[in-house]
Amino acid sequence: MGALFVFMLASFIGIMVIQRVSRLLHTPLMSLTNAISAIAVVGAIIVSAGKDYPPYIVALGLVAIICSTTNIVSGFLITDRMLKMFKKQGGAGK
Repeated sequence: MGALFVFMLASFIGIMVIQRVSRLLHTPLMSLTNAISAIAVVGAIIVSAGKDYPPYIVALGLVAIICSTTNIVSGFLITDRMLKMFKKQGGAGK
């Protein structure tokens, strides 16, 4: 029950923080979420590689690895796209 309360509180705070961040700060925010997802990947690998865990825990660890990896790759792609928006377009007016 306590873990559910922490999850709900963290979700609420996360939504409030993301809604109030200006567009210029989204790239550093995406980098931070990539770092958090990397921590989730490491934790999921540790859980998935454990021999003492039941099969459904290992399956959940694999799902966590897939979801976190997707989040990391998507974050890098979005960050790259946003950084390209700030570059000057050379040769368009010449």
